[in-house]
Amino acid sequence: MSLYRLRRGLPELVAPTVVVALDGWVDAGSAATNAAATLAEGGRILASFDADEIFDYRARRPTLQIVHGRPRSLDWPELNLRATRVGERDLLVLTGAEPDYRWHELSTDIVGLAQKFNVAEWISLGAIPAAVPHTRPVPILGTESRAGLLRGGTLPGPEGILRVPAAAISIFDIAVAKAGIPAVGYFAQIPHYVSGPYPEASMELLRALGKHLDVALDMARLPEEARLMRIRLDAAAAREETTKTYVERLETLVDEARLPSGDDLISEIERFLRDGGNQGGSGRPN
Repeated sequence: MSLYRLRRGLPELVAPTVVVALDGWVDAGSAATNAAATLAEGGRILASFDADEIFDYRARRPTLQIVHGRPRSLDWPELNLRATRVGERDLLVLTGAEPDYRWHELSTDIVGLAQKFNVAEWISLGAIPAAVPHTRPVPILGTESRAGLLRGGTLPGPEGILRVPAAAISIFDIAVAKAGIPAVGYFAQIPHYVSGPYPEASMELLRALGKHLDVALDMARLPEEARLMRIRLDAAAAREETTKTYVERLETLVDEARLPSGDDLISEIERFLRDGGNQGGSGRPN
């Protein structure tokens, strides 16, 4: 039995591209899932995955809405595949909560869905914490299943061997690549002193995706959210001399093109995981 349910009346798709973003540690600042949600807004659900089979509700509890003392509704974690269209391109957006269980079976099902819809390429979006300042453009790291797949000037990196805890999105990347579907990933580097959503990184991921697809993508509400976030971060840095000095040091590193090493990235990721990932937060420097 598969872990997903197809909706009725599937549309005719022509060589669609899959874009995938899941929450979790590889979604720092909710950058990838917010970018995917913007991309998929108004899209039609083609397939829904069985939440009871893939989520641990004790670790990922549904949200209860209580109105005037009366329990009114529950919002459950979901994982859905939506169809949308940008220009002349068919896109399938797989986004939602990162599954807790049955990753091997999910990989098999996802490969099956990709083959069913004759998917032409697979693009993952993610975000990781890094020693970068909020006052500079968001850096993007790339991954590719074979050399030459990345576009728009994004380079694969970092150089050398990098060993980190795997996320479900990476498991799926490898599975579809083994099935012969070209797979790439675009990963934003998020200032590690920021908590909560970071819309500037969502915008940069959409820019990278747009360059890859050679289309202009709608940013919707993200530019205004990014503007307000920048104001808050600048104000917070101005109030604290220590924070201001630290941001200036990060600016110097970036301006001198001193990119983080694999060891530096691992250190930031480990710290991010110790601090509980991107759950909650106010969007203020720590």
